[in-house]
Amino acid sequence: MAEQAEMHAFNKDYWKQHWQQAHRNRPGAMEGSAPHPYLARETSSLVPGTALDAGCGAGAEAIWLASHGWHVTATDIAPEALARAAERATNSEVSGRVQWVEADLTVWDPGMRFDLVTTHYAHPAMPQLAFYDRISAWVAPGGTLLIVGHLHTSGATGHGHQPPAEASVTLADITAGLDSTRWEVVTAEEHLRTVTGPGGQAIPLHDVVVRATRRPSGRSHRR
Repeated sequence: MAEQAEMHAFNKDYWKQHWQQAHRNRPGAMEGSAPHPYLARETSSLVPGTALDAGCGAGAEAIWLASHGWHVTATDIAPEALARAAERATNSEVSGRVQWVEADLTVWDPGMRFDLVTTHYAHPAMPQLAFYDRISAWVAPGGTLLIVGHLHTSGATGHGHQPPAEASVTLADITAGLDSTRWEVVTAEEHLRTVTGPGGQAIPLHDVVVRATRRPSGRSHRR
């Protein structure tokens, strides 16, 4: 059990090893990865402004946002991922609209609010719902919070393509954390989709997608 807990500590060492292994096993894969399909669907009607991509990984979502007019702060704890993301942004000619920040999101504070705060499969070294609560405080009044996470399914152990329990959430738990006096929930959905993995194998992904707008008069409960 101790070994399993360490395996999913989601600290800096974990993510460093994760990205190094990903690069060894699938060189070039990160540079060619597409943004999550929910990003375009949930943000295409928004007026571009400032955005935070919390746990940006290889940068696909941050680069997509920048290419659509957003000024993006993209954060990740893994320097390897950030280096490849920055190189990819340069090749995409959007580097001037993305600021890459190496940060531990459990303690980092951006010092500002954003028109859009989004996170896609990010797992920090803190409880998943507490992480969502933390980043929601960085949404400006009238701004948007977009969460894409692993849907909790029974029997998830972290082996194969199932995320460990501590990295998955339920739709009800996320929406319950969004106080209706501060937030208007626009999207609250569960999805099952299939992606192509190494060797052409089909991988099922169970996703939870929540988009919410901070009410203009709503104030963060964080101080």
